[in-house]
Amino acid sequence: MKQILQIHPADNVAVILTDNNSVAPRGHKIALRSIAKGEPVVKYGFPIGRATQDIAEGEWVHSHNLATALGANEEYTYNPSRNTPAVKTEPLTINGYLRSNGEIGIRNELWIVPTVGCVNGQANAIVERLRQEVDLTGIDDVRAFTHNYGCSQLGQDHANTRAALAALVRHPNAGGVLVLGLGCENNQMNRFREEIGAVDADRVKFLVAQDVEDEVDTGFGLCRDIIERMRADRREPLPISRLKIGLKCGGSDGFSGITANPLVGRISDRLVSMGGTTVLTEVPEMFGAETILMDRAESRDVFDRIVGMITDFKDYFRSFGMPVYENPSPGNKAGGITTLEEKSLGCVQKGGASAVVDVLDYACNATKPGLNLLTAPGNDLVAATALALSGCHMVLFTTGRGTPFGTCVPTMKISTNSQLASRKRNWVDFDAGILLENGDMEGVADSLMAKIVETANGSRLKHELAGAKEIAIFKSGVTL
Repeated sequence: MKQILQIHPADNVAVILTDNNSVAPRGHKIALRSIAKGEPVVKYGFPIGRATQDIAEGEWVHSHNLATALGANEEYTYNPSRNTPAVKTEPLTINGYLRSNGEIGIRNELWIVPTVGCVNGQANAIVERLRQEVDLTGIDDVRAFTHNYGCSQLGQDHANTRAALAALVRHPNAGGVLVLGLGCENNQMNRFREEIGAVDADRVKFLVAQDVEDEVDTGFGLCRDIIERMRADRREPLPISRLKIGLKCGGSDGFSGITANPLVGRISDRLVSMGGTTVLTEVPEMFGAETILMDRAESRDVFDRIVGMITDFKDYFRSFGMPVYENPSPGNKAGGITTLEEKSLGCVQKGGASAVVDVLDYACNATKPGLNLLTAPGNDLVAATALALSGCHMVLFTTGRGTPFGTCVPTMKISTNSQLASRKRNWVDFDAGILLENGDMEGVADSLMAKIVETANGSRLKHELAGAKEIAIFKSGVTL
């Protein structure tokens, strides 16, 4: 195995591939030539910041001698560059659930969705009673998706909560839903039902706890009725073009932009070529590489909306007096990522090379096949949940540090390095680190695509087996 890797011919740094390097840890950067103070440091063929002091050839390059070069404001110009990537396009089939509204699901689960955090305990009590007293054969899971919101919120926060919970109720991975309210919360049931829209009344039930004597017993009865309807659901062959996949990274390291992220980008391009839908989010982790996505906008309108998404998120940071470029995290830095530009250049690779066809607001459903961008922060729980709320059936989650969590839809952990995959077998579903050894991108992409199909067909991921399934709602404002 090589000791170091120069990713792009224009790079003046290389990535250390082994643990026995005396200069710096694995995944970190060393200078390929001398770099003068103030000179751009180049990785992936793009600047990732400027040297804060003279750097000698072979020297470790990190936070002590490299800093971001990003400014407070960026000017964007529409420079369309849309090359259709050459990918495998063989037709693939998944076995999913065709819902009565024409949507498809890859799980047949019963969800309890509280309108407000005050009834979290009751929701969990109903779930426990169902698991103890009801035959759940043929039901993939019974789950209460608890949260802290639904009351004492104002403006956009309240709107975000209502939109997020409504999207959760509508998600096709749920074969049935009980919406459980308290009665006195801001998120009033009548208004919330309007937000949800038309539903199958046999599959979606509503209960206000203050209106009944025993909300757990009543909720149990409603859920039992829903489950009886769900028993008739059967998987059937469906084209993979019906699949919506979320693209996410968390706990990145110096290998993220070399192995897992470009691999997921390859998968995204394949799915798009087959008529499928992929969704990329984590807007703050696009800062510094956003022009790559802007140049791939399908139209001037899409370009303008990408600019708006980026600018609005920067303004959100500024409105709280926070620095726009306060990134990467401590874990990122420990793994070899120094600046936001470096992190972002790795992050956007998950979107492959396909054209960007749409820009989605938070909790809005992805309806246009192709690569979509979604407004949501970088926080792993919030961003992964946001992908599910946009209609994604599954999330591909790349990681160089590891994480056990999963959101309400299957969340596939893809390790950037084989050491992580070996050490955390109870977390990691797929090892992309093998690319460092064999370099066979298409062969590894074939294996990952097979894993995706297997998961869509019902095979459970590590977080599902562990019961680690949660939601997190985007909050940005005042709590009363």
